[in-house]
Parts: sequence; C-alpha cells; structure tokens
Amino acid sequence: MELGLFLSMLCFLWVAAITPGPNNMLLTASAAHFGFWRSMPLMFGIMLGMQCMLLLVACGVGSLITLYPVVHFTLKVAGSLYLLWLSWKIATAVYEKLDTDTQPVPFYQGGLLQFLNPKSWLMALGAVASFSLAGEAYAGSVMAISIGIAAVNIVSGAIWLAFGTVIGRLLKSRRAWTLFNLAMGLLTAACVVLIWR
Repeated sequence: MELGLFLSMLCFLWVAAITPGPNNMLLTASAAHFGFWRSMPLMFGIMLGMQCMLLLVACGVGSLITLYPVVHFTLKVAGSLYLLWLSWKIATAVYEKLDTDTQPVPFYQGGLLQFLNPKSWLMALGAVASFSLAGEAYAGSVMAISIGIAAVNIVSGAIWLAFGTVIGRLLKSRRAWTLFNLAMGLLTAACVVLIWR
C-alpha cells in the first residue's frame, strides 16, 4: 500500500476511533471507576474484537450485511438492546471508590461488544471497501488496514481511558459520582440513535 493511501486510511480510521461511541463511553466509565490500568483488559478486548471483525469483513462476511437487509436489521436491534442494557448498568451503578474490589468489564465482553456495535461494523466495512487493493495486493492491504486499526485504537483508547481516569479523580462526592454515572449512561444510550440514522 502506498504511503499516501495509508495516511488517508489512518485519517479515516482516526476519525472513526476517536469520536464518541459505545466503546469510548465504556472506556471512559470504566477508567473513572477502576482507573487506567485496571481498564486496559477492556481496551485490549475491544481491539481484539475489532481485529476479528476486520478479518470477517475482509473474508466476505461483511457483504452478507449489504446483501441481506434482515441481517443488518437484526444486528441493529441486538446492538441497540445491548447498548440500552449497558447504559442502564452504567447509569444505575452504585457509588464506589477507585480502590474497589469489584471488577471492571472483562476482556471478552469488550471483544463481543464489537459484533453488536454498528460503529465498529461501519469502520471495518468502510476501511476494507475504501482502502483495500484488488488482486494480489489484497492480503497486504488488509494487513495494512489491520495495523492502522490497531494503531488508532490503542491511541484513542488510551486517550479515553486517561480522560476517564482524570474524571474519576475529580469526582469526590457520592452525588458527583451519581451524576457522572447518569450522564455516561445517557450518553451510551444516545449512541443507539446513531445506530438508526
């Protein structure tokens, strides 16, 4: 893949990765509650899920979504229900200090979230459709896309984790935590609207 095309792809992936969405809301909420390092497994789960999704899209599964609208609709419904459940859990989370013994969202749930996250599907589909090369260069271009997705996800994920960590340290009262949880829950629920646009 030529450098110019690779840089264009990185710009596309960066915009998709850094903008608010289910992954970033979940990373922020997790880091606010559990800190930066304890939320890293969630970030790596999200990254692994994105890589698996990219591989499926590159192998042709993504075309099923465009060929069969019922598959796309089913993913939208499942993703919406999951995000609403997740937003409820975030909004109603009880006040806990950062040194809590409870566990953050596990690694595997971060990965599974990607398959219900339409923003992730659009990112993978858009990257393969726009930046993969035909013929013998296809496999190499998909590898370049994979490297690009990993790079932007680790940087944007770290930024959202750092943001959540700072917020977690600023929130000193039970009332502040309750308002934060409610705001994060509402923002996560608002991501459902993006699914249906």
